[in-house]
Amino acid sequence: MRYRVPELPPLTWHMAEIEVEKSQFLTWVCHAPGIDAFNTLLDAAKAAHPSASHHCTAYIAGPPGEQNLIGFSDDGEPGGTAGRPMYQVLQGSQLGQIGCVVTRYFGGTKLGTGGLARAYAQAVSHALETLPTREIIERDTYTLRLSFAHEATARSWCEEHDIPIEQADYDGDGVRLTIGWPRDRGFDLSPLENRLKSTVDLLDAPLLGT
Repeated sequence: MRYRVPELPPLTWHMAEIEVEKSQFLTWVCHAPGIDAFNTLLDAAKAAHPSASHHCTAYIAGPPGEQNLIGFSDDGEPGGTAGRPMYQVLQGSQLGQIGCVVTRYFGGTKLGTGGLARAYAQAVSHALETLPTREIIERDTYTLRLSFAHEATARSWCEEHDIPIEQADYDGDGVRLTIGWPRDRGFDLSPLENRLKSTVDLLDAPLLGT
């Protein structure tokens, strides 16, 4: 599976702000490969704005479509008016490993439930418009045994096909190359074997169903 994630180093956030009926909505976005990264963002938002009316949240700590490592909170806003609209924007963006907090300062004008839902969704959408992203490619690990004579050709073939070599181990019989095969591409070594004019021994492969 290939998908995009926030291009943000750990402990850094992307921020944006909108104003709706004199209420300020400050959006914080982080790269959240796990729930701990999101919780760090939430702690930072609360520490920076302790007097804010609300710190509403949503996160997807996995790929798009993740069903378990997800969450959202209205943080005292009327039920369903903040966290869920925020989460729906994240879900619709097809981004993964992403968390966000919207910090609200009440401006004195009540927005109503519909107005709140639109404002929180707009706050997240506005932040995503300028969010830097990068592509993630999910990979499975395979270990191949090759002769010394075939190593250079195998390395060149892997580079041509966007297959990183994660590790190389040598012994008296040759080399073991550990490669990262894209999960969205069917595993097939026959093109490499055709290049080498030789079979390739597969020493290690992912268990089916994992």
